[in-house]
Amino acid sequence: MTNSSSHQATILIADDDEDIRLALELMLMTKNYKIIEASNAKEVIIQTERQKPDLVLLDMNFSRDTTSGQEGLDILKQLKQSNIPVILMTAWGSIELAVNGLQQGACDFIEKPWQKEKLLNSIAQQLSFSRIKEEHQGYRQLLSAKPTALIKNTDGHQAWICQSKAMLAIEQLVTQIAPTDANVLILGENGTGKSLLAERIHQLSIRQNNPLITVNMAAIPDNLFESELFGHQKGAFTDAKQHRVGRFQLADQGTLFFDEIGSLPLTLQPKLLRVLETGQYEILGSSQTQVANVRLISATNANLTKLVGDGTFRQDLLYRLNTLVITMPALRERLDDIQPLAENFIIKFSQKYHKSQLVLSTTAINKLKHHTWPGNIRELSHVIERAVLLATAETITDQQLLLDITDTQNQGIKLQPLEQAERLLIEKAMEVTSGHVIDAAKLLEISRNALYRRLEKFNISFDDKE
Repeated sequence: MTNSSSHQATILIADDDEDIRLALELMLMTKNYKIIEASNAKEVIIQTERQKPDLVLLDMNFSRDTTSGQEGLDILKQLKQSNIPVILMTAWGSIELAVNGLQQGACDFIEKPWQKEKLLNSIAQQLSFSRIKEEHQGYRQLLSAKPTALIKNTDGHQAWICQSKAMLAIEQLVTQIAPTDANVLILGENGTGKSLLAERIHQLSIRQNNPLITVNMAAIPDNLFESELFGHQKGAFTDAKQHRVGRFQLADQGTLFFDEIGSLPLTLQPKLLRVLETGQYEILGSSQTQVANVRLISATNANLTKLVGDGTFRQDLLYRLNTLVITMPALRERLDDIQPLAENFIIKFSQKYHKSQLVLSTTAINKLKHHTWPGNIRELSHVIERAVLLATAETITDQQLLLDITDTQNQGIKLQPLEQAERLLIEKAMEVTSGHVIDAAKLLEISRNALYRRLEKFNISFDDKE
């Protein structure tokens, strides 16, 4: 299969309804996808062999019948041999049918009528997973031959780079633990690349050909927690107007990544603990017990041991999460990685802003290595993006990094306990946005629900204008 990240991705729409194909084609062409079509099972196979699409949107019911989905599953078995990601679609969805399709190799399951953003996000995610898988397969041999290799993404996005001693040690640990099914807890400051490490572990695991499903625990409203993780049946509650496949089912046979696990409210922790202890759960609206088969990776920047001592995080849940613990080093602790990371970002943003290939001057490299990087890799990304925009020649100079301004701003910062600094930052954000929670959350780059919890935690008063 061709690499979807380096060219216009091709999507095969396989549906016997001409109106459905047209509607999907119009929607996907606005996102610059190349579209090919198939109206029956035979055409699906022929088009796949001839065109080699990057992804297939596959209807589950063609001419044989209208509801069983068996014809779609038969086609899915043939497509799986081509290693092409497949998203299933049907107007007759059921939880059982969805799980069956996922277990047989589908990447996702969408019910008609589809939700536009959900479908587009699923397509983008699967194309991204496919790209990561291809690059991993291509670089695995290189890594074994050269332990200091840079595992770079060809599209210029953040790469898995391990030249520094700190990252080489992590790479060695990851290659040892990834093939196991042990739960992993990733610690580290904001912006250090915890989610990238989760992807790395998944792609080196025996589950690499199955889904990696990410859940931002801070972004799930309390009342939707069970539905989001375990799914619900139509009519399970007032707003349950259609079936929903939960994250545990989507990740079946694959990896489930819980980001910001430290922000999970204490009241919801027992519900998660049960499935981690027994592997069992129920879909909302169903009395049938399901069994989860996932590899769990969690991440947080919080001190979970301290949260346990404070009584806001369950110790038994922590024991389930931290079978293996990996701490991502701060960028200031991996100086040898700064230049390759920066160069990778230059490629990314040069492509984004249609600029010719830029290089860093020697003085710019020195400035990058002497900066303290309180925002870690995320801050480095912002600095390089700004420098690419400001560049007027082929070389990025140290002046175009604008780090002197940042350093001047940081000189007045007094080191203080993290919790105290967090409170001051939240108070400042609320002041700047005149108490508007949504705007303050965007400014802090956290979810609205995560900000609400911190406002309550620090007893900061606010007007609920949402």
